[in-house]
Amino acid sequence: MDTDDSALIEKCRAGDVAAFEPLVEKYRQRVWRLAYNVLRDREEAWDVAQEAFIKAYQALPSFRGQSAFYTWLYRIAMNVAADRARSRAAQGRAFGTERVPEEDWERVITDPNPAEASPADTAVRREERRKIMQALDQLSEDHRRIIMLGDLEGLSYREIAETLEIPMGTVMSRLHNARKRLRDVLGPLLMLVLALLLTLATPAAAQAPGAQAPIVRFGARVLMGTDGPLPSGLRAAPADGDERLVAFMPKLRQLFRYKEYASLERYRAEVPVGTLQTWRVPGERTLEVWPESVAGDTVRMRVRLIRGQMTELVTEIRAARGSPAVIGGPRYGDGVIIIIVWANANPSPAPR
Repeated sequence: MDTDDSALIEKCRAGDVAAFEPLVEKYRQRVWRLAYNVLRDREEAWDVAQEAFIKAYQALPSFRGQSAFYTWLYRIAMNVAADRARSRAAQGRAFGTERVPEEDWERVITDPNPAEASPADTAVRREERRKIMQALDQLSEDHRRIIMLGDLEGLSYREIAETLEIPMGTVMSRLHNARKRLRDVLGPLLMLVLALLLTLATPAAAQAPGAQAPIVRFGARVLMGTDGPLPSGLRAAPADGDERLVAFMPKLRQLFRYKEYASLERYRAEVPVGTLQTWRVPGERTLEVWPESVAGDTVRMRVRLIRGQMTELVTEIRAARGSPAVIGGPRYGDGVIIIIVWANANPSPAPR
């Protein structure tokens, strides 16, 4: 196992929550990319990545180091993504939801230098994308996973076998068959597949110079999660009529599995992107939330929790309307601090 990963994992096991942050920073883009290639939905992939890291952190005591940390993490991420895909398919059958039209993929598959492309070039690329997506759709779920791990992430046969928990011979056979299937369907387009998949993971372009910064309305809820009784003076959450929190509590309980939750603080702001917000948090802490950029209805934010002169937690999150981000924080009393951040990009003006 990577010695740096091993050292960080040991710190986490010793109670140093902040030691998990470098692992998140190191692997979050890869975990998101795996989830995206299963779900093909940017926001849902970030949600899956976040859930995977939470599950990984909770399961660290059971990680024995017999395989690399990232293969163990990938296995968790792919299981979460597969569960989400099955749930989405079941909902689709129940409500008659149809597949997203291929033309809608234009919103997430972007051309480099689109202003320089002629209409003919744009049409050719659109047709190439259509063929590639159709080819990937013809692969089984098992073969798509093999292509992602082997050709996109560059994992060895052994690492793929550890991630998927299958024999190495099965890995070799599936990878050979998946590549052959793609060659049969795509021919000379095969070499574009990896470039396209990597393009899907490229962050949104930076804001153009001189452009007005988007307005973001966002807020944070700080809760305490504990397996013991709540301290005197704290009421079980939700108890203040917050509809967002009421709707999110089942998900929160599923993620953290504490017996009791109490609401400690609630904050709101509406500011241009790039404006740092600072709030006081129980336990002599300060919470900093900095909205960095907006892509569609998703806001990318930098979150930092400070106690005295020490940074206890720093992370980058993505929150969208109806899809808040959740951060498991440090110890607080007999429990832990949990931070929920919700966001609304380019909100409608508040009624007067």
